[in-house]
Amino acid sequence: MKNQETKKIMSASFRKSLLLALFVFPLLLSECRADRPAPTGNDSKSDSPVIQLTNETFKKLIFNYEVEKEWKYEGSKPAIIDFYADWCAPCRQLSPLVEEIAREYSGKIDVYKVDTEKEKKLAQSLGITGLPTLLFIPAQGKPQVSMGALPKETLVEAVNDILIAKNF
Repeated sequence: MKNQETKKIMSASFRKSLLLALFVFPLLLSECRADRPAPTGNDSKSDSPVIQLTNETFKKLIFNYEVEKEWKYEGSKPAIIDFYADWCAPCRQLSPLVEEIAREYSGKIDVYKVDTEKEKKLAQSLGITGLPTLLFIPAQGKPQVSMGALPKETLVEAVNDILIAKNF
């Protein structure tokens, strides 16, 4: 009798181990690391309303910090600039919200992104020390900075208060 109980226990234990291996082992092989975001399956950035800025395009479209000493916005519409890095988890949380804002306010504001890993000189020149950092730029007046991931309601409020209200 004891032998049968031992076999049942071992059999149940083996089944649990097998199930665990079938479900857990694939998870161990797939990488999900903060320094390399998981692919979304939609790697096409061409349909994005957000414009990627480089140091050179920033100087042409936003502000030429190498020539000007005082803030002088080069754009005609209010803008948001999202300073991010691919390895930054809060940046990845904020990114879809920035995309939504860009779509919802299309034609009213311009929305840009700066990859701080690729554009280190630009980030250093602007004093970007924490990520994510959002720069809200009204058409007239000084820009305002926000650090950290914000909920969509706060983003909408900032766009309306800082960018839209000051523009009209």
